[in-house]
Amino acid sequence: MLLGVSGLAWVLLVYPNEPHVGQGRVIALEVAPGTPARVLARTLEARGVIDHAWLFSMYMRLLHADESLRAGTVQLTDRLTPSQLLRRLSTGFGEVDTRVLIPEGFNRFDIAVRLETFGICSAQGFLDATTDRGLLDRLDIPGPSAEGYLFPDTYDFRSGSAPSLVVARMVDNERARTAPLWASEGMRRLHDELGWGPYQVLTLASIVEREAAVPEERPIIAGVFLNRLRSTTFQPRARLQADPTAAYGCLVDPKAAPSCAGYDGVITPAMLADPANPYNTYRHSGLPPGPIANPGLPAIEAVLEPAHHDYLYFVARGDGRHTFSETLVQHNRAIERGREAKTPP
Repeated sequence: MLLGVSGLAWVLLVYPNEPHVGQGRVIALEVAPGTPARVLARTLEARGVIDHAWLFSMYMRLLHADESLRAGTVQLTDRLTPSQLLRRLSTGFGEVDTRVLIPEGFNRFDIAVRLETFGICSAQGFLDATTDRGLLDRLDIPGPSAEGYLFPDTYDFRSGSAPSLVVARMVDNERARTAPLWASEGMRRLHDELGWGPYQVLTLASIVEREAAVPEERPIIAGVFLNRLRSTTFQPRARLQADPTAAYGCLVDPKAAPSCAGYDGVITPAMLADPANPYNTYRHSGLPPGPIANPGLPAIEAVLEPAHHDYLYFVARGDGRHTFSETLVQHNRAIERGREAKTPP
């Protein structure tokens, strides 16, 4: 197929940055030694990674990239741009440099430190990528950052990976793993009752993830927060009163709230009383502006299928578990018992 000068310019300048419209699937591709570029392109089209094999094949030939393809296995997604895809095909094969675990409940700041520690990419580069509006739009993320979409899992990365590719990989994994949940009956109920979509579910799930220390309490804690949002008697009305939300606000913008000055990881009474922190759910009703961490599937499922009870309060017991109460009087008694248990004889 012959292309004019304008056509060639489009292939080199526009086409490389157009992401493929996919479902967020993760695809493991095995490439045999000596596979011709045109054959590889047809395979990519058949696997749903690209739309037009001839166009991607031409793009590779124009860049002479067909000469740098290497045999092996690589993980791809069906939402890569041709440029991203070509980088993976050219440099993504061979032995994986680093395997890294991203635990449930890590926020993007935690993840950034871990990635830099393992030599995958710089912490600041990763944080910048998580707030890159262009990247977020391509990944169809509605919030101000990729928080909540950086799926906790074990990943294989190469040292010196592009931060944007690391973010895209984690987001694509989240899309693939959570897709069935958004069609569930629990999602339908929350949509009909509260007008929620996946973003709101991820936001509450992130709070549940940060509050719950034992797995079996996730549905109970999710039920408490949903009860607070629905209750006509809980005061202040519809306030989640979750300590981790205020702490996250201090990470996002330490200068926005006076109480965040000098924040060192310890939550203070001043932080919980500060209305200047938009994430502070002690002073602002409803959900915070967005997720405060990256929840795993159990926390998301807990929000979609919470425990049914009348609890409105809970307090940590000191052993990782919580005491749950229906009334403020019961809650205050639980707090007092906890203090007495900590007082030495």
